[in-house]
Amino acid sequence: MHFLTVPGYTGSGPDHWQTHLENAYEGFSRVVQDDWETVDRDRWVARLDEAVRAVDGEVFLVGHSCGAVTVAQWAATRYDDRVAGALLVAPADVEAPDAPDAIRPQAPLPVSALPLRTHLVVSDDDPFLSRDRGAALAAAWGATVEVVPGGGHLATRDGYGPWDHVATLIARHSGTVPKRRAAAPGTAPETTEGRVPRA
Repeated sequence: MHFLTVPGYTGSGPDHWQTHLENAYEGFSRVVQDDWETVDRDRWVARLDEAVRAVDGEVFLVGHSCGAVTVAQWAATRYDDRVAGALLVAPADVEAPDAPDAIRPQAPLPVSALPLRTHLVVSDDDPFLSRDRGAALAAAWGATVEVVPGGGHLATRDGYGPWDHVATLIARHSGTVPKRRAAAPGTAPETTEGRVPRA
């Protein structure tokens, strides 16, 4: 199993949980867009498609924000059955009346069930996705959903750098436990045990 992380608008920085996954576990790589500052629905979906087809064997997708939207749009239009499933964290509601102008070009969102097993993680105070809208998207897409209390947009600024729970979710929904990379001599394995995100 290979895991592809799919960042959203502006990309995922060095302390984002997607970056920590890539650094802490084997078998992860990132879908890299040409321009993280310019959301382009068709180009972003095409780049994800290229990345999926470049992988030999099964793939599991891990999207955040506009990256989660890209995964849903790809699944609705270009699905490859080697993709075993997807974890979509805080998909941005690019159709919302108050959505930032920068992400509106990614509309529209899919309106029917996606052809792969999908799990959404949303929060109850995300400025880019209301809880009700998250539930509606999960229902439309045929996805399971969980709500993180007080998680914001589940991004770096909300305290989601190293995030152990996301690896647990990936294992649960992909059927494959990600293997930790060997720690460099003299360093402790990365963990968030005992840490509460978004203090």
